[in-house]
Amino acid sequence: MNEIPSIVLSHSGYRAVIETDRWVPGSFTLIVDGTPQSHVNMDNPAELFFEYIQRMGHVIDQIGMPGQPITAVHLGAGAFTLPRYIEATRPGSRQQVVELESDLVDFVRKELPWSPRAQIKVRHGDAREVLGKFPAGLRGSVDLLVVDIFSGARTPAHVTSLEFYTEAVSLLSDEGIVLVNVADGPGLAFAKAATSTLAAVVADVALLAETQILKGRRFGNVVLVGSRSPLPLEWMPRILAGGPHPAKVVAGDELRAFIAGAPIVTDATAIQSPPPAKSVFQVRP
Repeated sequence: MNEIPSIVLSHSGYRAVIETDRWVPGSFTLIVDGTPQSHVNMDNPAELFFEYIQRMGHVIDQIGMPGQPITAVHLGAGAFTLPRYIEATRPGSRQQVVELESDLVDFVRKELPWSPRAQIKVRHGDAREVLGKFPAGLRGSVDLLVVDIFSGARTPAHVTSLEFYTEAVSLLSDEGIVLVNVADGPGLAFAKAATSTLAAVVADVALLAETQILKGRRFGNVVLVGSRSPLPLEWMPRILAGGPHPAKVVAGDELRAFIAGAPIVTDATAIQSPPPAKSVFQVRP
């Protein structure tokens, strides 16, 4: 019986393992501190598994012309699911990935190597600190910014604030897109505050989620989509049609009603995302 690859991460002390997906041939799941963080299909990187990642993929597909290379920045690496997806669907894209856990990157590169053709530059360090070190020429030229930062099952407070988002979206081109993964539970107070905060720094925001999550019936992932320019409304039916179902896009007046009264988060008020119940992401043996 083959031993499951694992490592204890030096920064957080969390244990990371890579498990074979028993149901999808050629696929693997990265689990950190008991929480599944990434799923990778090595045989077909264009196939996305987690629901929120699929929704992000649908948005990415709408940027520019189909198959056209883009410039992307990923804050948070995981197992490089989206960088692999972009390389598979938009060959020649220029991508930069920021990851605090350097040994996690080395672990994933060894166990689940990505294509040597991929133009992926890895920057090591805290996402917020690294933002200030990007070359000046990159600012204002990024087509896609992905914010998917987790320490275990929770997003650290310092990457949820107005100050953080103001600096992060300065990377975007005028029509560039920011995607933010937000995990929250019943009441969605954290997601509402995150939406309110992002809406304070970009011209337009929409929210994508499974309907039961939006109704506050269970813990799950909400994807925020933002741009410094108005989001193309014609995207929305295509994004919904792509599944997974049931899903909803919240935008315009409905989004404003969703965040009504939600505070704008600042460095002084920021808190980490709420912890899920252990049963939510429990990994079964």
